Amino acid sequence: MKSKHLHLNRRRALQIAVTASLSAGALCCGPVSVNAEELVSGQHKPWLRKTLKFGMIGVDGDLNDKFAAAKQAGFEGVELNAPGFDRHSVKQATNAAKATGLIIDGTVGSDHWQVRHTDPDPAVRAKALASLRQGLQQTADVGADTMLLVAGHGKDGSPSEVDKRALDNISQAVPNAEELGVSILIENVWNEFLYDPNGGTSQTADALAAFIDDFNSPFVGLQFDIGNHWKYGDPAEWIRTLGQRIKKLDIKGFSRKTGRFTKITEGDIDWPTVKEALRDIDYTGWLAAEVSGGNVDRLREISQHLDEALQCNVGTKG
Repeated sequence: MKSKHLHLNRRRALQIAVTASLSAGALCCGPVSVNAEELVSGQHKPWLRKTLKFGMIGVDGDLNDKFAAAKQAGFEGVELNAPGFDRHSVKQATNAAKATGLIIDGTVGSDHWQVRHTDPDPAVRAKALASLRQGLQQTADVGADTMLLVAGHGKDGSPSEVDKRALDNISQAVPNAEELGVSILIENVWNEFLYDPNGGTSQTADALAAFIDDFNSPFVGLQFDIGNHWKYGDPAEWIRTLGQRIKKLDIKGFSRKTGRFTKITEGDIDWPTVKEALRDIDYTGWLAAEVSGGNVDRLREISQHLDEALQCNVGTKG
């Protein structure tokens, strides 16, 4: 445990030094770098830093053009897909980040739905583990420090079987995550795992919290998707239950009335209670849009919706 704390302290010191010497295009990122920037500048930063999934950027051109469009629309960061890089694409991505000032804050598992950690076949689980390890390395290569992961699927077995397979398989990559300084962030998704897909709207996040705790590592947490489980429970209550396990946020809209995902400011999610819950757990950090994207105008609309829902630009100390 002592070596983990030393690693974290070295990483924090490096981030402070890099932030002090580089422009806003620096590739160090995540909630820790917010604090580092505040130490250097003495300014209050937005409590929620806006990012988006790379596939949402529906703009023609190369990575520079796409990153510039996201920056122009009001986003500070972008999440790429991993694994999927080669040395050339890593260089392209890091150069585009430096040129545009858009931070590559994280990645999203590119094959976690198809190659699952809970598959009954041990050979498939071995492929899932290899993919996760490769994705963690590529995440570090592009300067990001989080990788979003879908832990598995409930259709792969009984709840106890699926839980054990997911925990056992993903745990084998935790030493890689710790060595690289990249956190594995489990997303709450409609995967029939850790909730009842046939249950009502008052389900709790207790099972999800216990699953994260079983890893017993500061490098395993949650990328909590605010809209995904509004169908099954109150996101504000889930946020309070999950607390400091939440290292990052995804956001989308959902309507219980229609049973459909919506634009962020449509649907019937009670955003003021969500904001209150996030403030209650002292969350500050990245907020990733995960909705239908498009051109610069559409991206600008999404950025505005983030502000309307959660007032992202309020200061971290405000």
